[in-house]
Amino acid sequence: MKVGFVGLGQMGSAMAANLIKAGHEVTVWNRSPDKTAALAEQGATMAQRPVDAAQGDVVMTMLADDRAVEAVVFGDGGIGQGSALHIGHSTISVALADRLAGSSGPGGYVSAPVFGRPPAAAAGKLFVVAAGESAAIDRGEPLFTAIGQRLFRVGDRPASANLVKLSGNFMIMAAVEAMAEAMTLAEKGGVDRRTLLEVLTGTLFNAPIHQTYGEILVEDRFRPAGFTAPLGLKDMTLADAAATAYGAPMPLLGIVRDHLRSVIATEGEDIDWAGVALAVRRGASV
Repeated sequence: MKVGFVGLGQMGSAMAANLIKAGHEVTVWNRSPDKTAALAEQGATMAQRPVDAAQGDVVMTMLADDRAVEAVVFGDGGIGQGSALHIGHSTISVALADRLAGSSGPGGYVSAPVFGRPPAAAAGKLFVVAAGESAAIDRGEPLFTAIGQRLFRVGDRPASANLVKLSGNFMIMAAVEAMAEAMTLAEKGGVDRRTLLEVLTGTLFNAPIHQTYGEILVEDRFRPAGFTAPLGLKDMTLADAAATAYGAPMPLLGIVRDHLRSVIATEGEDIDWAGVALAVRRGASV
C-alpha cells in the first residue's frame, strides 16, 4: 500500500520502520526534518508538507497532543487537504476525535491509538484499538498487522477508541501508583523492593503491566523516558475532561495527576511517567 506517516517520535519512527519492512511504500513527514533521515535510508520518501504524505491510500499520524494533530490536519498544507484515509494513532481528546470524524476528507477517518512502549513498537508488538467505519478499518488492517500483535475493534464512532485509550492509560498510572505506594510501605518496613516485586508478580500480580513497570520502579529506571511525565499528565487531563463530560467520578485520577505535577516540578520534564514513584517516596521521607 501507499502509506504516509506523520510524526516520527520514538513510537512513530518505529511504527514507520515496520511498515517499510512489511513492504509498504512509505512517505514520511515530521516537524523536525532530521528525524526522517534514518527512515529515508531504509527506503522511505520524505514529504515536504503533511499533505504530501496524504496522497496515497492511507496516512497515519502519531503526534504528541491535540494541538499537534490540529496543526497537521487543519493547518496550511495539512493532511485534511489530501485524499487518503486518515488513521490517527495519537492519544487525543474525545472532542477532537469527534471533530476529525466530522470533518474528514473523502478518505475518511479511523481512530486507532495503540498500547505499548517504544520497545514494543520497535518489535511490531503494539496492541491497536480501532474505531470507525468497518470498511475503513478493514482497509487499514494490513497496516495494523505490520505494527501490532492484535487489533481490537471497539465501535463505529472513532472517539470510542480514544476513550478506551484514555481509560487504559489511567489504569496504567493507577497500577504504577499502587505499586509505588506498596513498595514504599514495604521499604519503610525493611522489605526490599525487589523482594516485594518477586512475591507480587509470582502470585496474584503477574500481568505485563506489573512486570514491566515493577522493574522500572525497582531499578529507578526513569531516564531515558519511554513515555514522559508531561505526556502522562496530558493524558490524565484528557481523561479528566472526559470524566467531567460524562459525569464519571474518578477520585484516584486526582491523586495521580497531583503526583505527576509534583515529579515534573522537582525532576524536570524528561522524567518517565513512572517517576510518580519519586513523589510517593518523597511523601514518606524515603
